[in-house]
Amino acid sequence: MFYGAIVWDPWLIVAQIVCLQCLYYLALGLLMALLVGTRVPRLTLLYLFDFATLTPRTTTGWFVIASFLLAAAAGAGFMLYVIERAKKCLDFAATLYIIHLFICIVYGGWPASVTWWVVNIAGLAIMSLLGEYLCIRRELKEIPISRLRASV
Repeated sequence: MFYGAIVWDPWLIVAQIVCLQCLYYLALGLLMALLVGTRVPRLTLLYLFDFATLTPRTTTGWFVIASFLLAAAAGAGFMLYVIERAKKCLDFAATLYIIHLFICIVYGGWPASVTWWVVNIAGLAIMSLLGEYLCIRRELKEIPISRLRASV
């Protein structure tokens, strides 16, 4: 088999999507616990999936917005290790945010807030562009050749 050939593996793609989604929600949950959990009496899934919590009208809303944007940056770092290819970053980031949209619709209805859309589109841009940048930097690194000439 030619080792340079790209093999389409749907199970690998599904596993990468699930892994990236789980890591994103883990990072988002940790950031919410750090930034928002200290400000509210009880941190619930409402802050992750309800569009009404993303509001610039309150200080807590700004911390929720910051959590989403920082989680997008963390997601770019996760893509460096899970996806590993710059040309796939936009696809996986868009898939992550589409799945997030569906979960939000199931949890709290159609996101009617302009702020929710702006934050999530900005998060998509941050995750895909930063992920591509990080993956390109890795792809362009020189391969070290450390062979020593054998003594004869």
